[in-house]
Amino acid sequence: MYGSAYIDPNTQFEGYLAPGEDPALLAEFEARIAAGDKIEPRDWMPALYRKQLIRMIEQHAHSEIIGALPEGTWITRAPGFRRKLALMAKVQDEVGHAQLLYNAAETLGKSREDMINDLLTGKSKYSNVFNYPAMTWADSAVIAWLIDAAAIVNQLANSKGSYGPYSRALDRICAEESFHLKYGHDNVVFLATGTPKQRQMVQEALTRWWEPIMHFFGPPDNVSQHTEVLMRWKVKMDTNDNMRQMFLNMYVPKIWDLGLSLPDPDLRKNEETGKWEYTEPNWETFKQVINGHGPCNAERLAVRRMAEEKGRWVRRAILKENTPYAIPLS
Repeated sequence: MYGSAYIDPNTQFEGYLAPGEDPALLAEFEARIAAGDKIEPRDWMPALYRKQLIRMIEQHAHSEIIGALPEGTWITRAPGFRRKLALMAKVQDEVGHAQLLYNAAETLGKSREDMINDLLTGKSKYSNVFNYPAMTWADSAVIAWLIDAAAIVNQLANSKGSYGPYSRALDRICAEESFHLKYGHDNVVFLATGTPKQRQMVQEALTRWWEPIMHFFGPPDNVSQHTEVLMRWKVKMDTNDNMRQMFLNMYVPKIWDLGLSLPDPDLRKNEETGKWEYTEPNWETFKQVINGHGPCNAERLAVRRMAEEKGRWVRRAILKENTPYAIPLS
């Protein structure tokens, strides 16, 4: 394990430094970041940098694990063998992404067990979009196309960030997410150009998911709690509002090209500013979902708790604990 194994969440920071930290080390650290260097696990880093990275990477890892659940329920019901195989491969990829991210977070000193426990107790958060039901096959198609597209916008930017293990994990994750996006786009196009019933199904799914997608990038920059310090240290490489604009610029025209509509009558591109104008999503809804009160929060965590309990004997066996299930590894 590298660095500090525990960061007291109640630590008081004087500007960007915790008590006892050397301002000269901070100046050297920031000079390295300004020069484009990668910070590696054994390098000195401010406690606040470590704390913010753990929070961000851990939440990303949890999102990959929980995000596999709404799509995973459709593996057995996907239309046709080829789509079943493709969706199964996608879900496996998402779980693999979580493993890469937990590995990266562990280099900062927090154990995987502590991260999982914080997820299961509701202490750690994960992306708002994974607390909504996938009611039809079209929902899984919209998730695979537009939510993965939004994730790529975010992750491509952050892959250029300052922390080496996270950047390298994101490079691989983005490569795989690009295939997921193409898979989702293929499904949406198939439905949008299919029978009237199929077209209605994908339109209804898109309408259901639009506000959660707009929430995905986080609250506006003027109210975001973490943007300033994350941008200063290149943990986060772009602002919430800029990434939301990038997503709208890339994908709204594609949605309209399919003849699908979006549930925002005010959505338009201002040709003078080059920016999209839209109805501000309900940020109180976002806050409620993030804090555990969304449509599927309880269900998602219940599934993860069940999986954790059912997999306990495997972990004990691997660790050669003295249990009836333990098996020799040699």
